[in-house]
Amino acid sequence: MSDLTWQKSSFSDGAGPNCVELAVAGNGIRIRESDEPDAVVRTTPAALGGLIRAIKTGRLDHTL
Repeated sequence: MSDLTWQKSSFSDGAGPNCVELAVAGNGIRIRESDEPDAVVRTTPAALGGLIRAIKTGRLDHTL
């Protein structure tokens, strides 16, 4: 995964090591936390968009 260009979340304050990072790989998206760079989740743009919409609308709030 070292050949990917990772982009840090704009919500990261940069003060700590715990940041969400995204990279584009072929026709998919890769997601990781900066403190565990070897643990990478693969997804599609459509699935990531669905997750972001669900989070923003609060549809996942009851899962905790």
